[in-house]
Amino acid sequence: MPAVRIIPCLDVRDGLVVKGVRFTAHREVGDILDLALRYRDGGADELVFYDISASPEGRSVDTTWIYRVARELDIPFCVAGGITSVAAAESVLNAGADKISINTPALSRPELISELARRFGSQCVVVGIDSCERDGDYCVYRDTGTDQTRRESGRLTLEWLAEVQSRGAGEVVLNCMQSDGTRSGYDLRQLSEARRICHVPLIASGGAGRWEDFAAVFSIARVDGALAASVFHEQTLTIAELKGQLVASSLEVRI
Repeated sequence: MPAVRIIPCLDVRDGLVVKGVRFTAHREVGDILDLALRYRDGGADELVFYDISASPEGRSVDTTWIYRVARELDIPFCVAGGITSVAAAESVLNAGADKISINTPALSRPELISELARRFGSQCVVVGIDSCERDGDYCVYRDTGTDQTRRESGRLTLEWLAEVQSRGAGEVVLNCMQSDGTRSGYDLRQLSEARRICHVPLIASGGAGRWEDFAAVFSIARVDGALAASVFHEQTLTIAELKGQLVASSLEVRI
C-alpha cells in the first residue's frame, strides 16, 4: 500500500474558515491563509478548501483567496465550490489550485466530469460525494452547504461512485454525513463497501477524533487518504503526532 495522505479540510464561507457538525451550525474557526500555513508547516500532505455556500448561492468559488493561498503554499491543494463548467475550473486552476473538486455540479450534469477530465486530465478531477444512510441504503445528498438547501439527489451512493469513475474522475472523496464533525470515528462499513468498487484513490471524510480513527480507516477500509477538520482546527491532534502514531502502527506516511 502506498504512503497514506493526511489532508486537513477547510470549509470556507464569506472569506473565513468555518466548521459545523453534520453539516449544520457552522461557526468561525479562523483565517484561510493562517490555517493553511499552519497545516503546511505542521506536515500536511495536501489541503482541501470547500466554498460551502457557492453551489447553494448559484455562484462559483471566489478566486481572490485562491490567489492568496497559492502564493504562499508549496504543497498541493484542491478547491471546490460551484464549479459548473470547464471555464470555471480553468479559472480556479489558473489561480493556483492543483486540483478541482465537484459535487453538486456533477450531480446536476454528470457530463461535466468527462469534460473536465478531457480538458485537464483525470488527475486534476476530484468528485466529492456527500452520503447518508437512509432505510438501509446509502444515499447521495446535494447542495449540502446550508441546512435550507440540503436535499437528497435521488442517487444511491455506490451506484454514483461507479458512474463517476466511468466518467473520468481521478479521485473520490466520500463524506459520510452522519459522522461529520462528531469525532466518533470514520464510517468504516460504508467506506469499506466503497473501497471494494473504487479503483481510483479514495479519500475518507467525516468523523475523525483520535489518531486511532485514522489508523482504523487506513488499515480496515484501506483508503488512500483521510480528510479531517475540527480535530486539526482545535489542535486536539497535531499532524506530526498523528503521523508518529501511524508510523508506530506500521503504516507508511509521507514525512
